[in-house]
Amino acid sequence: MTAPMLSATAPVRSDAIRSAVRRRARALGFDAVGFAAPDLPRARQSAYRRYIEAGRHGDMAWLARQPERRQSPKGLWPEVETVIVFGLNYGPDEDPLAALERRDRATISVYARHRDYHDLIKGRLKQLATWLHAELGAEVKVFVDTAPVLEKPLAERAGIGWQGKHSNLVSRRFGSWLFLGEIFTDLRIEPDPPERDHCGSCRACLDVCPTDAFPAPYQLDARRCISYLTIEHQGHIPREFRAAIGNRIYGCDDCLAVCPWNKFARTSSEVRLRARDDLRAPPLAELVRLDDAAFRQCFAGSPIKRTGRDRFVRNVLIAIGNSGDPRLADLAKERLGDHSPLVRAMAVWALCQLLGRDAVAGLRARYLAAETDEAVRQEWGDGDGPE
Repeated sequence: MTAPMLSATAPVRSDAIRSAVRRRARALGFDAVGFAAPDLPRARQSAYRRYIEAGRHGDMAWLARQPERRQSPKGLWPEVETVIVFGLNYGPDEDPLAALERRDRATISVYARHRDYHDLIKGRLKQLATWLHAELGAEVKVFVDTAPVLEKPLAERAGIGWQGKHSNLVSRRFGSWLFLGEIFTDLRIEPDPPERDHCGSCRACLDVCPTDAFPAPYQLDARRCISYLTIEHQGHIPREFRAAIGNRIYGCDDCLAVCPWNKFARTSSEVRLRARDDLRAPPLAELVRLDDAAFRQCFAGSPIKRTGRDRFVRNVLIAIGNSGDPRLADLAKERLGDHSPLVRAMAVWALCQLLGRDAVAGLRARYLAAETDEAVRQEWGDGDGPE
C-alpha cells in the first residue's frame, strides 16, 4: 500500500509510517533502524572540540576542518528535521583474535575482510532515500562515514546503541559489530528514545588495548591506536608501537572483540558480508611480495585498497619483524631496495629483529651508503640485531 504524501512542516507521528520505513530498510538488509532529532547534547559537542584541540585525531586533518559542521546535523544541512540511522550487522563467524597467535600469518580487521562497506551501505541508503522522496515527498541526503557526521552519538540518540568505553557503538543485540549509515530528511518524524549506557563497571575493552590508546574511559587517542597507525597514519610508525602491533597489518579488533555484549551478537547472515577466505589469516610471505599492480588486484572492492600498497607492505614488514621466524628474513631483504622509504625502513627494522648482529652489520655495509632517505638511514643506525 502506498503511503500518503506528508507535509515536511508537521511531525510524522503515524506508527504506520515509521513501520513502513523499518520494513523497507530490513528488506534491504539493514538490521537496525532508529529515528533521532537533528541535534546532539552540548556535552558531546564539547567532547569533540576537546578531542581536536588535544590533537588526538593525529593525521586525520579532515576531522578538524569546519568542526561546526560535525557538531550538529544542522551545521551540515540546516533544513534537516530528522536523522534516520541504519545499522548493518557484520558480526564475525569466528574468533577475530585467533589469528594473533599465528605469527607467520596476518591479522586483518573483521570489517575489512568483506567488500567495502561504504559502497554496500550507500547503495542501499540511496534506494531508501529515493523511496522516501517518491512516497513521502521528503527532501533527503545520504551519508556513510566519509561525511562530517558524528554518527555514533546520533546512533545513540536514535536508540540503536550507546557509545561504549572504547568509543565505538555497542548494541545489546549486535554487540560492537554494526556498520552505520544515515539519511537526513526534512520530514519531522517522532524520534525514538535514546539508548542508555550499559557498560557499567566493565573495562575489558580498555585493559586489552595493546598500546594503551585510551587515556580514560570513553576517550581514544588515535595517535596510539593500532587501527589508526596501520590504516590512517601516512608516515613511519613510531618505534614504541611496533612490537605491540604484532601481526595486525590492517586495523585492530581487540577492544571490539572482548566486549561482553558480543555474546548476544549474531553472525552476519548475508552472503555479501561473509569474510573473504583469503583474508582470514593470509600468509605474511605472500603479502610482502605485492607490488602496486598486484596489491590493487588483490584488494579491488576492499577498503584495504584505499591505504595503498606502500603503507600496507610497511605494516606487513612490522608483522614479519614480530614473527620471530628467521625464515622470513629473506623476504624482508628483498624489500631493502624498494622504491618506498616506508617499506625500506620497516624492512631494515624487521631484519634487525630477526637476524644477529653480524648479519645486520653486513647488510648495513651494503645498503647504508646508497640510502638517501633520512628515516631509513636512522633505522640502519639504530638497529644492531638481537644479541
